[in-house]
Amino acid sequence: MSTEHRSPRTLTGKLVQLIRQQIEEGIYPPGSRLPSIREMAARHDCAKNTIVNVFDELTALGVAEPRRGSGFFVCVAPPPVKDDDEGSLSRAMDVVWLMREQLKSDPGHLRLGDGFPPVDWLNDVRLDKFHQKVVRTGIGALFGYGSRFGYLPLRQHLSHKLAQHGIEAATGQIVLTHGANQALDIVIRNFIRPGDRVLVDEPGYYMLYGKLKLSGARIVGIPRLADGPDVEALERELSQPGRQPGKPPLFFTQSLAHNPTASDTSPHKAHKILQLADRYNAIIVENDAFADFKPATAARISTLDQLRRTIYIGSFSKSVSAALRVGFIACHRDLASDLADIKMLVHVSSSEYCERTLDVILSDGHFSRHTARLRDRLTHATEHALHLLEQLGAELFCTPQQSMYLWARFPQFADAKQLAQGLMARNIVLAPGSIFRLDTEETVAWSRFNVGLLGDERFLRAMPELLSQS
Repeated sequence: MSTEHRSPRTLTGKLVQLIRQQIEEGIYPPGSRLPSIREMAARHDCAKNTIVNVFDELTALGVAEPRRGSGFFVCVAPPPVKDDDEGSLSRAMDVVWLMREQLKSDPGHLRLGDGFPPVDWLNDVRLDKFHQKVVRTGIGALFGYGSRFGYLPLRQHLSHKLAQHGIEAATGQIVLTHGANQALDIVIRNFIRPGDRVLVDEPGYYMLYGKLKLSGARIVGIPRLADGPDVEALERELSQPGRQPGKPPLFFTQSLAHNPTASDTSPHKAHKILQLADRYNAIIVENDAFADFKPATAARISTLDQLRRTIYIGSFSKSVSAALRVGFIACHRDLASDLADIKMLVHVSSSEYCERTLDVILSDGHFSRHTARLRDRLTHATEHALHLLEQLGAELFCTPQQSMYLWARFPQFADAKQLAQGLMARNIVLAPGSIFRLDTEETVAWSRFNVGLLGDERFLRAMPELLSQS
């Protein structure tokens, strides 16, 4: 063979490398059909899911291509094998990589950087038991698109729910969406044009960064501190000249359970941010995806502002089910109508079936008990995770009472990608800090850890070994 190969450490990586070598050597000529998933699994004595991952990787590398009903075939001109380790993250630390990792369901990997609570935390929300109740709410309506604002009874529920946070929002101020990500997308489509300056938390939510880059925005990071955004940096950026006259600058932030740092914005800073918004005619887009995991009385910018200069985004993906995909936007009435029109033009509607399902769930007294249990579990998991990381010698960015994530670094690893590579070799997927920066090539020592998974024995065995080798 003309190309040297590193030795991959995972079974998937070894099989990918083996099949690529066989293709190079002509065992599988260009255009030929590869053995079926079943045949490959039997040949290599492994699970069919492993072969599915192998074929996915070969397809992503441009070596193989799927043909509906026929299987996988060698590409006519497959690229040469590169000196690259399947487990290496050096080329893959970006938004798409992390999304792919979160959407995988391979039970052989511990997804320590995952953005969702452990599945068993949500098992008591039995979606299957609500179907008949949903049908009884009006089966005829389930064959149409529904209102551009979304299912009215659910918006009524959300109006009451927001009131518990101290936010007054009538049903005409609420637009239902296909999760918080569609909500962000609609807001961006309404406000942002190519070349517009947009302010964001940094580090921050990688999906938001990706959406803004697609829109052609010039993204400016506002450093995130342990008590919220750096308000001095925020004022410097808001006061910059050259803004289009009459066009308000936008600042996207997460006041509570910030992703990835786990920090909460202090009440003092929340007041200061609103003062700056008034002074510079800015709009604050507040993403509160973990609202059900925080006390209802926790300080939110939208509570102080009452949706004058704030756009509040919520979601039930974390507390009910990511598969249900129900989120919402709350804002002043005129803007809500404009956003509902954009939603209609781009997406036609959100899913009324999903919205009716969530409405039935919220109508059930069980839901309030469920969220109380979630907050209790998260508080205990956060406390335990803080203790574990401190025992391992990690430096913590902040020490929240409850947060799905912790932001931590180990002094032995100046670049978190090195730690991620070591863990990946042990089938543990971490979310290194560079993913959450605007410049993903930047060297970052911090990583995001899921508190619900930190106690897993695989991590507890791997970390002392990695730390002793560094």
